Amino acid sequence: QVQLVESGGGLVQPGGSLRLSCAASGFTLDYYAMGWFRQAPGKEREFVAAINWNGGSTYYADSVKGRFAISRDNAKNTVTLQMGSLKPEDTAVYYCAARYSRGTAVSGSRLSYNYWGQGTQVTVSS
Repeated sequence: QVQLVESGGGLVQPGGSLRLSCAASGFTLDYYAMGWFRQAPGKEREFVAAINWNGGSTYYADSVKGRFAISRDNAKNTVTLQMGSLKPEDTAVYYCAARYSRGTAVSGSRLSYNYWGQGTQVTVSS
């Protein structure tokens, strides 16, 4: 069945780095744009970063621009979110999501994504 599994979350000190991975199974990512979203306790799920099907287009939330980088390896059916200069306000459950699209457009709207992973916890604290 279609499945997205995130990994790489954990506890990190402010200013530190983490690398999140999202592995897809049951379908090929070649036909999907991908996104990362996050949800902090008591808050709505918010957009973090997105990448189109071949990696040619990326899009970031202002809050993470310059600190996070999204990339993908279609041969390995994986998407990665490299996070740096982490802040306590980055603490959240991070989710990857897939959106059927072969175009150049990327989307920050969670409503446009078809499949979601279960999430991985990222905690930034000293």
